[in-house]
Amino acid sequence: METKPPVPRAILVGIQVPSVDDVAHAASIEELGRLVKTLGYEVVGTMSQKRDGIDGGTVLGKGRLEELAAITGGTGIVGSMAIPQKSKARERFEDADEKKPDAPQIEPNPEAPPKPEFVIVDHEISPSQARNLERATGAQVLDRTGVIVEIFHRHAHSREAKLQVEIARLKYVSPRLRESSAGGGRQQGSGAGESDLELDRRKIRDRLAELKEQLEDIQRDNDQRRSARSAPGRAGRVHERREVVAHACAHGQRGAGRGQALRDA
Repeated sequence: METKPPVPRAILVGIQVPSVDDVAHAASIEELGRLVKTLGYEVVGTMSQKRDGIDGGTVLGKGRLEELAAITGGTGIVGSMAIPQKSKARERFEDADEKKPDAPQIEPNPEAPPKPEFVIVDHEISPSQARNLERATGAQVLDRTGVIVEIFHRHAHSREAKLQVEIARLKYVSPRLRESSAGGGRQQGSGAGESDLELDRRKIRDRLAELKEQLEDIQRDNDQRRSARSAPGRAGRVHERREVVAHACAHGQRGAGRGQALRDA
């Protein structure tokens, strides 16, 4: 008997700016919840905060960030992903501390619900904001655009749609890449001198160039077939569909336009 994988758990985060009233803010969070459920995630909670904007380093204020971290099992501290260098005095202190009798360990409660693995932000946030939230919460962070791109990826069926969505995903992921906590080593041999991060970004650039070339070939063939058929109005509708898909993936548009694009993809 096959065991079903656990359903990912997510908590939604929304910032209500002065220009958005309570009704519109609640409707936006509700819509995000439906999108997240479309991905197959379970929404286990929602956190909102009224702020002047979402341009802060962690999106949320310090107090709210600590509350969110308590839910996800994080530290609530952004800190740095780099491993700090220890002085000899610090190493001697820690060695001596390790020789002390172990303090009583608090056993985890087996009946406690699992922590949310995802924090979903109801806004488009910058890569640095996403990194800061991940460091503080210990959870994976997606913004509204990231959720929509993932939905398009799962619902794309035609070769052209799949290429369009993969291009959008790579463009979304590339600036959000970061070095591992162990630090980025330098490559040996081909590509020597590049860090792991630089190598990953170069691979994405190369892949994007390849995908764009494939997409152009498909669109060129499609245009030639449409011209041969000379079906009035059809070319315009196909071109409009392409624009809808590209716009939704890049900007996370809301409302009926996105819903129609999802069904067509």
